[in-house]
Amino acid sequence: MPAGAWVEPRAAGLRTVAAADLLDRLAKRPVVLLGERHDSAAHHLWQLATLQALQERSPGLSLGLEMVPRRLQPVLDRWVAGALEERAFLDALDWPAIWGYDAALYLPILRFARDRRVPLLALNVERMLVRRVRAEGFAAVPAREREGVGPPAPASAAYRAQLHRLWQHHPFVPSGGQGVPGLGDPSFGRFVESQLLWDRAMAEAIAGQRRRRPGAPVVALIGNGHLAGGHGVPHQLRALGLGEAAWLLPWEDGLDCAMLQPGQATAVFGLVSAPPAGLKLGVYLETHGGRVEIHQVAPGSLAERSGLRVGDVITVIDGQPAGSAREVIERVAAHPAGRPLGLTVQRGRRTLTLQLALPGQ
Repeated sequence: MPAGAWVEPRAAGLRTVAAADLLDRLAKRPVVLLGERHDSAAHHLWQLATLQALQERSPGLSLGLEMVPRRLQPVLDRWVAGALEERAFLDALDWPAIWGYDAALYLPILRFARDRRVPLLALNVERMLVRRVRAEGFAAVPAREREGVGPPAPASAAYRAQLHRLWQHHPFVPSGGQGVPGLGDPSFGRFVESQLLWDRAMAEAIAGQRRRRPGAPVVALIGNGHLAGGHGVPHQLRALGLGEAAWLLPWEDGLDCAMLQPGQATAVFGLVSAPPAGLKLGVYLETHGGRVEIHQVAPGSLAERSGLRVGDVITVIDGQPAGSAREVIERVAAHPAGRPLGLTVQRGRRTLTLQLALPGQ
């Protein structure tokens, strides 16, 4: 995969395409979805460059954000209007609570939207609703409590297999001591429904914006897992009549190009892997009743190398109690260079004390 180049996966193989030609075509699409690994600075820089190129071609486009729940749409509107300073904007969103990744990764994109008066669109639902569907199932949640989200289009077999691989890294109790439960396990079925809810919510928000602003494209920032193969948000958009959506993925030089089969993405962009600037754990955190829980661990991240797992609860960081995701993020950002990061983690009934070796030590 050539770095700095756009490639289209075709049946006959990978086809390199000129950036200007591709972007000219993409700017005519009703929806363009930009993938990301949430903790990657390189991915967000690529998103910004692609957004800038598309906005030059389609000045009226909107920008959808996976990371923001719908109830906070007024905050996004005030930011774009210039009515909020940066710190007040992040506080009004309560960024660490709604999205457990460093806001600094997203601020260049958010500043661009404000400076160009690009409408921002909150795509997501509340995490509590996603967790409820994961625990009870979609049908068990009354329609009036689903934040307006309709029944999702069913998951394909390929998407279920993809989600099953992801689900294996979530905390669960294997049935009967026989290892990982299979695709027919009821708990896995509810997990699939929670992911479909997430996909459908974003697709419906995008479709709604298209109805409100007909003829104006919607670009959206969405995690790779909701886009790869077209199984997640693209699938739900097709069910809503938006079959012309394009989805683009950043592709780092260490990834296997054999995965780039037709349908994996409309196009991919080759990136050179680089160590992130500053210290980042590479985890997605959620706060529940004063407990800071790890809900995702990025592949290859400091967290993964240090043995942190999904389901771990961070109780102490550098000798201080951890009461919220915000506290953990801020303490990691302020951690002195050249010194191990101390964490105390609750894993089930075990308490683990870890010293995370920082890059270069």
